[in-house]
Amino acid sequence: MNIEHKTPVTVIGLGRMGQALAGTFLKAGHPTTVWNRTASKADELVGQGATPAPTIGDAFKASSLAIICLTDYQAMYEVLGASDVELDGTTLINLTSGDSAQARDAARWAEQRGARYLDGAVMAIPPTIGTAEAVLLHSGPQSDFEAHKSTLDTLGTVAYLGADHGLAALYDVAGLAMMWSVLNAWLQGTALLRTAGVDAATYAPFAQQIAAGVAKWLPGYAEQIDRGSFPAEVSALETDARSMAHLIEESEAVGVNAELPKLFKAMADRAIAAGHGGEQYPVLIEEFGKPRAD
Repeated sequence: MNIEHKTPVTVIGLGRMGQALAGTFLKAGHPTTVWNRTASKADELVGQGATPAPTIGDAFKASSLAIICLTDYQAMYEVLGASDVELDGTTLINLTSGDSAQARDAARWAEQRGARYLDGAVMAIPPTIGTAEAVLLHSGPQSDFEAHKSTLDTLGTVAYLGADHGLAALYDVAGLAMMWSVLNAWLQGTALLRTAGVDAATYAPFAQQIAAGVAKWLPGYAEQIDRGSFPAEVSALETDARSMAHLIEESEAVGVNAELPKLFKAMADRAIAAGHGGEQYPVLIEEFGKPRAD
């Protein structure tokens, strides 16, 4: 493959995800330099055509675009803070997991050293990198994102979220909240039905149908949240709370853990006590939007 017009890329960090990122760039024809603290992790990539950098400083000299995929932000500072690292003029795209405050701090740290900085999050598992199934989130200056979008497109479905460097991290954890909430709700239902001899495979299609139906409510509920107005167009929160009580009672009656539905109802009860019982379910955003009072 002719690689003359492909953007050179440096990949820092060769865990499973880093190796998948570097391997995908190589397959797409990008000259790819790799570096890892344990140098042997680069061996397979070198066999595929990657250039191993002797030092972290050499890794950054090899290309003006560097993808960072390390254990955490502290590891990033340890690696990038080495004395031979020259970052001036480099665009750093940090795909290391962390929180929004760490992302904003890292952006300031990088910019003080003359680097352009985009924070990111990979919403995918390593085998899907390079396919449309892999979603990669980016936040930071839009001009920096647009300058490298064609290269980043190699990795999967890329999305730009906004200029705030912390947005990618926030979207990441918001997505995890959705994932775990759906899975935990499904496990609650599965546990209930198993008491009557219904296996998980039998329940799963019905659960999918319910989850898809609920997902269709989100745009309308989002409009209520953004307006700050929650008319009970479908049902009132106090009605939902009675259904929650039924779920708790049924769980306890059949010997299934009721902690999750009790959490639902505790939040609903607080909202009702605050005078929101006649409003629609999204009014609970007020409870989610404040820390739990001990």
